[in-house]
Amino acid sequence: MRYFLLLIVMISSLSAGLNWSSDYDAALKQAAKEKKDVYVFLGSEYCPFCEKFKKEVLSQDEVIKRLKKDFVLVYLSRDIDDIPPHLEVKPVPRHYFLTKKGEIIYTTIGSRSKEGFYELLDEVKEAKK
Repeated sequence: MRYFLLLIVMISSLSAGLNWSSDYDAALKQAAKEKKDVYVFLGSEYCPFCEKFKKEVLSQDEVIKRLKKDFVLVYLSRDIDDIPPHLEVKPVPRHYFLTKKGEIIYTTIGSRSKEGFYELLDEVKEAKK
């Protein structure tokens, strides 16, 4: 029971700042409606690097603002969510940047600093051109 409550708290804390969805299909529909791409952060409830990335990068207001501007946000846990078959689940953390149709624009793995994440977002922008 304690692990279940911890899981709920962790997901709630991630959802609070970024309005993460864990419904992949709904996120694609929302992206089509809003004419945005999709950022999928794929992690694990037992991954210290995922937790570090969430705390040090995804909790920053300026990161949140930049992500919300261009992306519909999805958090999928390989431990509890159904992962679309075209997305790899190991290793984590994984970052997928997708079109509104679910096509992969760019993907990478690993935790990053805030500056490193901004560089990643710039790489994604270049990959779209």
